[in-house]
Amino acid sequence: MYASEHLRLPRTGIGTDVHAYAAPDDPAPLWLAGLFWGGERGLSGHSDGDVVAHAACDALFSAAGIGDLGVHFGTDRPEYAGASGRRLLAAAAGIVRGAGFEIGSVAVQLIGNRPVFGPRRREAEDALSDAAQAPVSVSATTTDGLGLTGRGEGVAAIATAVVVRSDRAGRGPHG
Repeated sequence: MYASEHLRLPRTGIGTDVHAYAAPDDPAPLWLAGLFWGGERGLSGHSDGDVVAHAACDALFSAAGIGDLGVHFGTDRPEYAGASGRRLLAAAAGIVRGAGFEIGSVAVQLIGNRPVFGPRRREAEDALSDAAQAPVSVSATTTDGLGLTGRGEGVAAIATAVVVRSDRAGRGPHG
């Protein structure tokens, strides 16, 4: 059993997501970090393929200890087919809050060669922060030509989230 003083300590979670670019003969729009990227090849996936939003969801679920993206929005949930990353992030934040946690922040790093992310960073952070109703920061990097992202086959994202048990929450055995 956990000591009661640990109940108020921040909890961290890590989330990752990777999606391949859609096949040229089955094009899709690119939605990334909650934004539409016109003129860019989209990602394949059950929802919109937004790896940034999906990694943020997984990090929140991990921090709260309540499963992952597949548990809450998996392919067995047809109502999430084609869902936007912003919709999923808003729903994930609601689930985490419903489980008795306040969201401190989420940080996400996008890994890929394209699109060029820097010019739209603030817009993306605003869109994701609005969806989560909490601060979300996003950075981006490449892999210098290495791996699936370096070969231009897809993009990936890694996220970290910080949550704290809410004063309104019940005190279960897992914190």
